[in-house]
Amino acid sequence: MPSYIPVKLRKLVAQRANHACEYCLLPQKASFFVFQIEHIISKKHGGASEVQNLAYSCPICNRNKGTDLGTLSGNPQVLTRFFHPRNDNWEAHFTLDSSGEIIPNSEIGKATIAGLDLNNVESVIDRKKLIQAAIMKKT
Repeated sequence: MPSYIPVKLRKLVAQRANHACEYCLLPQKASFFVFQIEHIISKKHGGASEVQNLAYSCPICNRNKGTDLGTLSGNPQVLTRFFHPRNDNWEAHFTLDSSGEIIPNSEIGKATIAGLDLNNVESVIDRKKLIQAAIMKKT
């Protein structure tokens, strides 16, 4: 169920993220869709609508993440949590290469890429074009 997040708080979350998805790095200005304020830990799992639990997310990442906190990954498969934009450093878990692909640097990175489908074909193509146009910076 959607929860109300005040406009002032929405603006703060968007500004903190430089108006780019905190998971896939897609800039809002490069999207036709309105970005969303996402609960990192969903209300279903006890997460609150407060600044430290909110992330700026493109609709694709938000939809793919849903209320999940992690996914099974590795060999043998174990439950691995997703990247947490407030507690984790993006570059510690991911690298954005010039092809537009997000490369995992950790098990958390692998789990997040798989769970949020960060490297779906369309997203990789879009990121590559944005990198080439210097709208998106690779790390």
